[in-house]
Parts: sequence; structure tokens; C-alpha cells
Amino acid sequence: MVFPLPDDIESFEPVELPSRGTLWSYTVQRFPPKSPPYRGAEPFEPFALGYVELPGALIVESRLTEVNFDALRLGLPMELTTAALRTDPDGCVVLSYAFRPARDTGA
Repeated sequence: MVFPLPDDIESFEPVELPSRGTLWSYTVQRFPPKSPPYRGAEPFEPFALGYVELPGALIVESRLTEVNFDALRLGLPMELTTAALRTDPDGCVVLSYAFRPARDTGA
């Protein structure tokens, strides 16, 4: 996504990206990010962030989910999923894309 969005949005073409890649770099966020703009779940729970290399495309920053922090390693096969970020006061669950270890690799 381009920020801010250009006036001529029609000049962009959608590109399908791979849904699998490998973990290129990572960290664990062990304390709440400064607010604003952070609006995560309360109470805060540590979470992993990583850069996932999508073959032939790009490297994308993403929250990592369904992973033991100690099991993270460079080159770990990852797959696209969604993760709940928080529940708004009106009860709506806010979702985001995320990556998890690929399930068919035994990771």
C-alpha cells in the first residue's frame, strides 16, 4: 500500500503475492509500544515481529503468530494467516494479516 494514497489510484495494478516465504529477520516485542498509535490488546502480551521474504516478490514486515519465541530462526518456512489484534469496545474483533510457521514442514 502507498501512503498517502495517490489521487490517481487507478494507475496502480494489483499484484498477487506468494502466501509462503521464509523468515528473513525477527524480534520479540516484550513491552508495549508507545501510544499512540499502538492500539493492541489489553493487557499487553509479548509478540513476535518479523520480515518474511516472499520468493520472487518482496520482504514484508508482519506479526508472527502461533510460534514459540525460542523456536524462531532465520530461514524458517512461513505461511500467511490472520491474527486478532484486539477487540474494540463495541465487540468487533480487529484482524490483521500475519505469518505463522508453515504447518507442512514440521516446524
